[in-house]
Amino acid sequence: MAKQAAKAKRAAAKSAASKPAATRPSAKKPAHKPAGSAGQVAGNAGDADTADAVAAAVAALTGAISADRLATVPPALLQRLMAAAIRAYSAKVQAGEAFLPFDDRTARVAPTDVMITASALLKAADLQVFELGMWQSYTGR
Repeated sequence: MAKQAAKAKRAAAKSAASKPAATRPSAKKPAHKPAGSAGQVAGNAGDADTADAVAAAVAALTGAISADRLATVPPALLQRLMAAAIRAYSAKVQAGEAFLPFDDRTARVAPTDVMITASALLKAADLQVFELGMWQSYTGR
């Protein structure tokens, strides 16, 4: 089953690579934009509510990390948060917004944290590093 899925992914990536360069995503590196406050990110009142809720969740999780209270965060809740963040980031990038997943000047994410997370994400999606490399070469991302 996993081999069939991998084969389908490779076929989809190959067909994307055969598109003319004008229709493929740009290989240009995303702009490095500083993170703004929830109010700066929001465009209207409904957006402000969503941005405020996300900012509150970030603050609560960051506080739990700082206070060494991660035991209070259930793994299932963290999994749902990661999945939502991944889907939101991917949707924004596919919609044409070019920004990195975190601002290294304000987020303070250690390289080890990135490697642990990247490895676990690939494992959770049943992907191999080779497949990631192939996808990156086909899409320029």
